[in-house]
Amino acid sequence: MLWRKVQLLQIGLQGDVSDPRAKSFLYILDTLPRLQKLPKYLLLENVKGFESSSARNELLRTLATCGFKCQEFLLSPTCLGIPNSRLRYFLIARLHQEPFSFQAPGQILTRFPHHDLEDLCKDKVTDKVDEVSPSLSSEEKNLDPNIGPDCSSKKSLPKGTFLFKLETAEEMERKRDQDNDSSIQMLKDFLEEGNEEMSQYFLPPKSLLRYAFLLDIVKPTSRRSTCFTKGYGHYVEGTGSVLQTAVDVQLESVFKHIEELPEEEKLMKLSTLKLRYFTPREIANLHGFPLEFGFPDKVTIKQCYRLLGNSLNVHVVAKLITVLLG
Repeated sequence: MLWRKVQLLQIGLQGDVSDPRAKSFLYILDTLPRLQKLPKYLLLENVKGFESSSARNELLRTLATCGFKCQEFLLSPTCLGIPNSRLRYFLIARLHQEPFSFQAPGQILTRFPHHDLEDLCKDKVTDKVDEVSPSLSSEEKNLDPNIGPDCSSKKSLPKGTFLFKLETAEEMERKRDQDNDSSIQMLKDFLEEGNEEMSQYFLPPKSLLRYAFLLDIVKPTSRRSTCFTKGYGHYVEGTGSVLQTAVDVQLESVFKHIEELPEEEKLMKLSTLKLRYFTPREIANLHGFPLEFGFPDKVTIKQCYRLLGNSLNVHVVAKLITVLLG
């Protein structure tokens, strides 16, 4: 099996085949048809957005020329009940064999296959997939827009109205729906036990004051978390969820009218939430790394986050390998 992780595209840059980082990938595509012995299996992972690139089109052409049967996916660990959104593009391919029993030509599947092809075809990816958010499941995109976070009607609220913490009613309802999805495990199943070393992961006062309204805050009983990037723990905005360890404190009570308070009182209220970063071990748990996995002693916490931000999700890859070999 040839298992290669190729990350060519950065969504913000969208360099595609003209990106200098794509040279190694294009070299592989150029070399593959000229190999005397082709690999029997291929598994490729990339960021969301690769599916609409010229590089992906060239990949499919090359694989077809070489005689590979392919199937593409857009998958997140939530497909396997893991409470972490990490949407990625995957391709699996087999050489000179019968097509996959579930294969849907020209379609990118958004969940793992079953044997009911007609049902699978309902998962066809369109141009509008993940317009709302790349981390949302299909269920999350079909919420009743007229139900508020307190399960009451919100028809009187203008669309996009902020309720608190710069979150709209739509966003709060989406999160509530995720937390009520019993098919997803709770975060507490992936957390380390609290100890003295945990103090180093608590958000410093400066970060609390500057980014409090932008944080994605989850509890141990939550069934969701956003994608952890390589900047997690160093940068705050958009790099991953933070954990509220004071589980009995209500977010609404902390953030209500907090912008009207002086800085010292604001910090005091925010501190009652006891917010901390997820530890590298906890992120590794969410990514499916075995318990015996660890980092060398000389590796810094920042380096651990960076490595994990670039890592594959073992849960998803292991399942895809099973599908590929099945």
